[in-house]
Amino acid sequence: MEDKKTLIYACAKELFNNKGFKDTNISEITQKAGMAVGTFYKYYPSKEKLFMDIFLEENAKLKKQSLQSLDLTRSPLEVVGQMLALNAEGTNANPILKEWYNKSVFEKIEKLYREENGLGAVDFLYDGFLELVKEWQAQGKMRKDIDNKMIMMIFAAIINIDTHKEEIGLEYFPQLLEIMTNLIMKGLMDCSE
Repeated sequence: MEDKKTLIYACAKELFNNKGFKDTNISEITQKAGMAVGTFYKYYPSKEKLFMDIFLEENAKLKKQSLQSLDLTRSPLEVVGQMLALNAEGTNANPILKEWYNKSVFEKIEKLYREENGLGAVDFLYDGFLELVKEWQAQGKMRKDIDNKMIMMIFAAIINIDTHKEEIGLEYFPQLLEIMTNLIMKGLMDCSE
């Protein structure tokens, strides 16, 4: 049984990688896997759910690789800048993760996934990064008067700015993101109070 689910997953991942979410359909996935469409629904309620599972796995891999590549001896400003750069680079290099920037696709997928799994189910931020923020706070490198989870949401907001490039103006990127990150980090690192 699990072999069929694994095969569906692998075939879908390959098709999503090559064709994108919109241009891949369930019958193509099952045809590639050599099984009937009905078999798909034994394992996944929708194409969106399967895509989100693949997306989350790819995102987790990128997070892990990025965290392993960081030079944690540097200042919080440098580490966060490096993390954002690695995240952007990895996302742009991966066709599945790149769907994050396809607003029409991703809004629909995320909405359905949240409905199925609850509001907190989609956490695209760096789980392991929270521990680093706590460490910086303990060392006096980052403000303690702001809850560490709130700081993580500030980082999430920085990342989400990228999805609004068209509304803001493409000509301002990536400089806008760099300036905002710099200003926010300097504010978070001001431990004078």
